[in-house]
Amino acid sequence: MREVDLHVHTTASDGTMSPAEVVRYAKEKGLRAIAITDHDTIEGLDEGIREGKVQKLEVIPGLELSVDYPKGTMHLLGYYIDPDCSQLVEKLMVVQKARSERNFKMLKKLQELGIEVGLSELKRVAGHGQIGRPHFAQIMVQKGYVNSFQEAFDHFLRKGGPAYVEKFKFSPEEAMRIIVEAGGVPVLAHPFTLNQLNKRELEELILELKEKGLEGIEVYYPDHTVQQREFYRYLAEKHGLFISGGSDFHGQTKEGVELGEGYGDIELPYSLVEELKAKRRARFMRA
Repeated sequence: MREVDLHVHTTASDGTMSPAEVVRYAKEKGLRAIAITDHDTIEGLDEGIREGKVQKLEVIPGLELSVDYPKGTMHLLGYYIDPDCSQLVEKLMVVQKARSERNFKMLKKLQELGIEVGLSELKRVAGHGQIGRPHFAQIMVQKGYVNSFQEAFDHFLRKGGPAYVEKFKFSPEEAMRIIVEAGGVPVLAHPFTLNQLNKRELEELILELKEKGLEGIEVYYPDHTVQQREFYRYLAEKHGLFISGGSDFHGQTKEGVELGEGYGDIELPYSLVEELKAKRRARFMRA
């Protein structure tokens, strides 16, 4: 039964639907709860939570932090974070400043490649949200430099590409501390992007992260194979970690990925939310 989606993006970061639009869409699709987990920002939470009350749909306040991990890409999801936490706000301001500097560097690289993308254009397509690589890609498509978002990333914007600039990232320890200090539950997002060479290495990494505060693993994700899902679930159950899942919905920028179902094979029950709440309560009882 498709009832929840614990990995959703909005225009506050790099999605194409506003927080209110995402909530209304989730309601139309019959979901009971979603987690808004925008990249390195909490700007969309107030709007999403307000609309959730109107629609009678549960909106879990969250975010997705980029984490420094040289071997691959590591992201941490934070669930039930307090948007008013002053330490969280301060840390995210550091990220936003670094993101702004990164965007200027990427603009310069594109210009050197003969691709004219202006800051005003980026602000226009980003609206009130933060500027990210999908907005660069959108303008490149609109101006005819490439034929698709995928082509923009493959030839220019991907990691290691000629217009790519590395972004600011927290260490795993700091990212989890930021989430926990804001009252949140830290969960490892889409483990396949870590590029671990074998199962033993991945399990060792999970144990290291658990010692530093990790409380869950995103088992259900559109790009996980059946074998990966089974192994991630095994690791979560073996080590007492919360089992999470979501579509990583971005709207039009992730073709074929649908809210609440991914590529059609994700089906998450509301019991996941209940388990997440229990995990959070247990932590406060230990404190």
